[in-house]
Amino acid sequence: QERLVESGGGSVQAGGSQRLSCVAEGYIHPNYCVAWFRQSTGEGREYVAAIDRQGRPRVADSVNGRFTVSEDKPKKTLYLEMNDVKPEDTGMYYCGLGICPPTTIPSIVKWGQGTQVTVSS
Repeated sequence: QERLVESGGGSVQAGGSQRLSCVAEGYIHPNYCVAWFRQSTGEGREYVAAIDRQGRPRVADSVNGRFTVSEDKPKKTLYLEMNDVKPEDTGMYYCGLGICPPTTIPSIVKWGQGTQVTVSS
């Protein structure tokens, strides 16, 4: 059974950097990808970044230019490099397993437990 394990969250000052990791354990279907989402208190889950099945990194407009996504395939790990963070980046960051079309938001079938990022001003 596949499992996603996030790590790297914590407290960071505005303008600083944070790197999140998501390890995919178990068998991962080759049609699936792993994507990053986030959720702040009282809000819905928001798409952040993914690498589609063609290996192309994609980030949401809200974090474009500040966040980058990368992967280490042998380690089955997806990274989210967060730079110049802002208080509005505060939230629980989740990785999700699913289908990542090239131009639309990924459709997630399984979620990790999440890792909390708190940005202070």
